[in-house]
Amino acid sequence: MNQVQTVDLTKNYSGADPKIYGPSWHTDIPRLKAGGVGGQFWSAYMGCSSQYADATRTFLDQIDVIRQFIAQYSTVFKFATSADDIEQAIAQGYIASMIGVEGGHAIDSSLGTLRQLYQLGARYMTLTHTCDTPLLTSTHPRAHSCVDPTPLGLNAFGVRVVYEMNRLGMLVDISHVSNYTMSDVLDVSKAPVIFSHSSAYALCANPRNVPDNILVRMPQNGGIVMVNFYPYFVSCTANASYLQVADHIDHIVKMAGVDHVGIGSDFDGITVVPVGLEDVSMYPTCLLS
Repeated sequence: MNQVQTVDLTKNYSGADPKIYGPSWHTDIPRLKAGGVGGQFWSAYMGCSSQYADATRTFLDQIDVIRQFIAQYSTVFKFATSADDIEQAIAQGYIASMIGVEGGHAIDSSLGTLRQLYQLGARYMTLTHTCDTPLLTSTHPRAHSCVDPTPLGLNAFGVRVVYEMNRLGMLVDISHVSNYTMSDVLDVSKAPVIFSHSSAYALCANPRNVPDNILVRMPQNGGIVMVNFYPYFVSCTANASYLQVADHIDHIVKMAGVDHVGIGSDFDGITVVPVGLEDVSMYPTCLLS
């Protein structure tokens, strides 16, 4: 049973005991407010080990946790499913709270399940995570593929999923996908796509990052690349600084334009952070740099 009442988000957990709360604890209400956060996606995530097993149920459990947190702190968070909702929430002094689903294995190869996730409030879906799915190929090494490794990009069912997401008004997230899949999705999507947490490959040659040949296509698509703060995607080492994160933002602006870059920190999804960007309270540092 989900027990969100055991966590008090009104408490500042910076410096919290990692034996109790784990090594990464980057977000709580005091620090969200200090960082000037007006809206955020809460990520419903379950690893690829759940694929072909209990993925749909476990993703539903994650969405339940998110909805409970938003309801429990209803004076701070406001559930949002549209751009109008976001603008209204911010105008009223709330932190607009949206749901993203991180991993196409959540739908268990069912367009009906995809539609139900949308009805529950999911407004983006990352097409995969660290494994290939029945939709497409991941950035993860082929040796760890979950399915037959051919074809290398988006397959016929994956195209149907993209079209259905376009029809619903659900953002197609192509972080975690292979370069082949990035290109294929841009070829077929009829709506702007997002990279929810990826950086620039030209500055750090990690396959989780976005190469220039994809960045230059973003203006035509209308999509956005949201820069990840994970040092291994920023400097390709365990150490990075806020200035190097700013370099990634600058590079994406250079290649795609200022309208096609955003912030996708991956806080509380990463175990190490850049110096100067230790948690959500530090967002102004990134923007000012």
